[in-house]
Amino acid sequence: MRSFLTFVFEVAKVVIISLAIIIPVRYFLIQPFYVKGASMEPSFYDHEYLIIDEITYRFREPQRGEIVVFKYPRDPSQYFIKRVIALPGEKIEIQNGEVFIYTKDTNRKIKLDEGYLFENIDTIANTDTPIEVGEDQYYVLGDNRNHSKDSRNFGAVKSSFVIGRVVFRGWPFSRLGTFELPDYSLF
Repeated sequence: MRSFLTFVFEVAKVVIISLAIIIPVRYFLIQPFYVKGASMEPSFYDHEYLIIDEITYRFREPQRGEIVVFKYPRDPSQYFIKRVIALPGEKIEIQNGEVFIYTKDTNRKIKLDEGYLFENIDTIANTDTPIEVGEDQYYVLGDNRNHSKDSRNFGAVKSSFVIGRVVFRGWPFSRLGTFELPDYSLF
């Protein structure tokens, strides 16, 4: 009986120590995310498993080109994954499938080089006039614009809704890896 109690005590100790380590990591540092839908193809496909970094944005703001997970503005119980296209205070214009950014500091109109997109974008909505992004907001778009519900539908996303950035693909193993930002050196 004594050895059984010792065993139970040791197992309980391992479980408590494990939870003391795992819970803070899971809720404050990194989080798993499961991709649903085709809005981010070819970057991410349906049913892929990603790891989200939740700590970086506590020290700096999201950058253009980063892929972020955020709470859907119309229903915060849902989470979306999209790419940051325009930053706070900038203006964005979409014409014939091409995205143009008016920079905050110089107000120059710069065409965004988006080599990560599917080549055929036929149903993307054009903007009549440039859209101004609020000071505490980000304009986000899916990489598969023909099948994406994004800022074109629900507007810019408040920074308080942004959960974190995608840093690692864990599944499937054939696509395992980290992600690099596109080169936006013109900005």
